[in-house]
Amino acid sequence: MKADRFSIKWKLYAYLIGFVGIMLVILWIFQVVSLESFYKGIKTSSIKKAAYTIVKNIDHEELDQLLERLASQNDMEVKIVDATGQVLYEAAGAPGERIQIIPRSELYAYYHKTLEGGGEALSFIKEEDIRPFMHEDRAFIGKMPPYGKKVMESLIYTQMVTVNNGVQVMLFLTTRLTPVQATVDTLRVQLIYITLILLVVAILIAFFISKKISKPIMKITHTAGELGKGNYNIVFEGSGYREIRELNDTLNYAARELSKVETLRRELVANVSHDLRTPLTMIIGYGEMIRDLPGEDTTDNVQVIIDEASRLSMLVTDLLELSKLQDGEMVLSFKRFNLTQSIKEILERYTKLIEQQGYELNFLYEEDVYIEADELKISQVLYNLINNAINYTGLDKKVTIRQLATQDQVKVEIIDTGEGIDKEQLPYVWERYYKIDKTHKRAQIGTGLGLSIVKNILEQHHALYGVLSEKGKGSNFWFELNRRSKER
Repeated sequence: MKADRFSIKWKLYAYLIGFVGIMLVILWIFQVVSLESFYKGIKTSSIKKAAYTIVKNIDHEELDQLLERLASQNDMEVKIVDATGQVLYEAAGAPGERIQIIPRSELYAYYHKTLEGGGEALSFIKEEDIRPFMHEDRAFIGKMPPYGKKVMESLIYTQMVTVNNGVQVMLFLTTRLTPVQATVDTLRVQLIYITLILLVVAILIAFFISKKISKPIMKITHTAGELGKGNYNIVFEGSGYREIRELNDTLNYAARELSKVETLRRELVANVSHDLRTPLTMIIGYGEMIRDLPGEDTTDNVQVIIDEASRLSMLVTDLLELSKLQDGEMVLSFKRFNLTQSIKEILERYTKLIEQQGYELNFLYEEDVYIEADELKISQVLYNLINNAINYTGLDKKVTIRQLATQDQVKVEIIDTGEGIDKEQLPYVWERYYKIDKTHKRAQIGTGLGLSIVKNILEQHHALYGVLSEKGKGSNFWFELNRRSKER
């Protein structure tokens, strides 16, 4: 992957300068390059609107007043011409301004050109192309405006109109276009200065903005580098816009969670090492004793080796199963079964523990309950929760298993009488090897991975689960599943 050579600061700088440059180009296009075409477009639209008004009122009694008013408002000349080129009505653009004399032959030509063009025609002509002259019955009014040597341009718009008597007449509108080249030249000079000033200002502002935006991001990047090196005690600090503050909060949360994960990882390594080392030490010790000391190859010593080897096998099995559960590789086999009967069968397997060590396991229930789940995995959940209760119950060695059934749900509670758990530590009891007193002791039953396995199995069943506990009052681990009828 090719490394990006440009930092966010310079990218923002380039984007802002580019934006200003585009705005200036657009300004030049509209104010200089396209000014004349815009002006002509506006004049064309204005003269067409006036023509539309005249057409609507062509048979009005006060047509002549309307023509004078529109001519004055739009600075144009209006003529209504018949098929022979005869002018029926006309109005000048402003008081005192001459009415442009156009030969009857040319008006006649415009009439037929408009008729052939579909009833409408628009043209731009230079002033030098207009041949003003003295008609036999008309004269100039006023004087030609002194425009010097500049060539003037006029807009002529013609439209065919049918009056009430069915006769077609031509509406002839013309307006002189003001030369815009002088304006364009002036604007060009102004825009050169404006462009230079805006570029300087834009460069300064872009530099300031890019620096202000990139500074907190660069600070976060530097701090994140420390996080990547394993320093989880760093704090992301930064002010400015809302997104940066939110990013800081998110990264601080991530740093705290990574710190917790790192702590749990170290504890896991230490605890697994401890649980592996202890049985290995005993196996080696008893094996050497049997080898070196005559008469020590007794059944009891061999049984110790077998028990510790079994414990090692159980630990490895639990680690592999937990890994599969967390990776989603474990496939559940759902079927309908009697949960109450399963609990009874599990408790029967603790008979030796009850007889030899004095534990008291009580099962409280009112009726048999059926559920639809993976029977083997739910049995594993029950085993692990009961083992956990036995490991942490009080001196009275009492453990209570309670089944609470409603019409749609069944809740199983495993209650011990141990020291309980602080409220702050409750969310972490489901982690692998999490110890409340942080002093790892070898579990009397199980491998220490039970609650983490329970959590993953119940989550795969989409079951509710939790723990209720108070310091000094024991703990109540529970889970809840959907109830099913006995028959399918």
